[in-house]
Amino acid sequence: MALRDFFISLSENQTLNNAAQQYGLKLGAQSVVAGTTTEEVIESIRKLNEQGISCTVDNLGEYVTDESEATQAKKEILSLIEAIQVEELDAHISLKPSQLGLDIDIDFCYDNLYEIVERAHEYGIFVNFDMEDYKRLQPSFDMLEELAKSFDNVGTVIQAYFHRAKDDIENFKDFRLRVVKGAYKESEEVAYQDKLDIDINYIELIEYHLAHGHFTSIATHDHNIIKHVKYYVEQYDIPKEKFEFQMLYGFRKDLQLELAREGYQVCVYVPYGKDWYGYFMRRLAERPQNISLVTKQVFNKKTNTLLAVAAGAYLLGRLTKKK
Repeated sequence: MALRDFFISLSENQTLNNAAQQYGLKLGAQSVVAGTTTEEVIESIRKLNEQGISCTVDNLGEYVTDESEATQAKKEILSLIEAIQVEELDAHISLKPSQLGLDIDIDFCYDNLYEIVERAHEYGIFVNFDMEDYKRLQPSFDMLEELAKSFDNVGTVIQAYFHRAKDDIENFKDFRLRVVKGAYKESEEVAYQDKLDIDINYIELIEYHLAHGHFTSIATHDHNIIKHVKYYVEQYDIPKEKFEFQMLYGFRKDLQLELAREGYQVCVYVPYGKDWYGYFMRRLAERPQNISLVTKQVFNKKTNTLLAVAAGAYLLGRLTKKK
C-alpha cells in the first residue's frame, strides 16, 4: 500500500502536474497516453479500429477550478465528437465532471455536460461519466440521472472498492456501466482497504450486472478475471453483445487482440491531452506490473523500478524550479 499511496500522492501534486503539461509526454507516458492533440488520438483510434477494437476516448483533465479552463475542455470534447463522426470511427466519449466545472459550480458543470451529451446524442455517440473520488461521487450521479431524463446515450462507472457499490449498481442497472476496482486513495469509512475484499466485490458486481444489467464494460487486464467471466457468461448463456472487455491504451495489447480474435467485444480506454500526469501516476499506483511495463521502455534493465520512477518525479520537479 505504501508504494500505491506514493504514486497517488504524486498524482495529486499540482506543481508536478503543471510541469508535466509544460514539458509534454515524459517518463514513458507516451506508451500509455495516445498523444496530446485530437489529430494524434484520431490516428490511434483508427489503428485500433482496424484491429477490430473499439475505443472510449478521454480528453484528460480533472479538478479544474477556472471557468475558462472548463469551457475550453468542453470545446475540445465537442471537437473530438465531431472528429469521431466525420472519420466514422468506432469510438465513444469518457469524461470527468471535475474537468467540466464540478468544483466550480454544479449548474455550470451540468450545462457543459448537457451540451456535450446533446451533441453526442445527435450522432449516436455514447458518453460515459468517469467516477472520481468519493466526495465527487454523488454529485456526479445526480447529474447523470438528470441527463438520463432527456438522453439515452449516457452511462457511468461503478468502483468496487466503495462500500456503497452494490447499491449503486442496482440503482443504475438499466445503464451501460463500466465496472472497475477504483484508483483513488479513500478512507476505510467509505472504501474497502484490503485487496481481497475489493477483488471479491469486483467479481460480484460484474456478475450482477451481466445477469441483470443493460450492458457491462469489464475493465481488467487480469487473465484470471477474464477466464472467470468467460466461464460465467457461457454457464448462464449471456450473449457476447451484452458485454465487453475494456483495457487501457498501451497495456496487454496481445490479450486485447487475442480476445478480439475469439469474437469478444474489446474496447480500449484511450487517453490523450496535455493534462496526462495525474492519469499516468494513478496507473502506476494501481498495479506493480504497470510500473514494470513503463520503466522497461524508459530505463535500462538494471535500473531499479522504484528509483527509476522516483527519479522521473524528481526530474519534473527540477524542471519546474528552472522555470
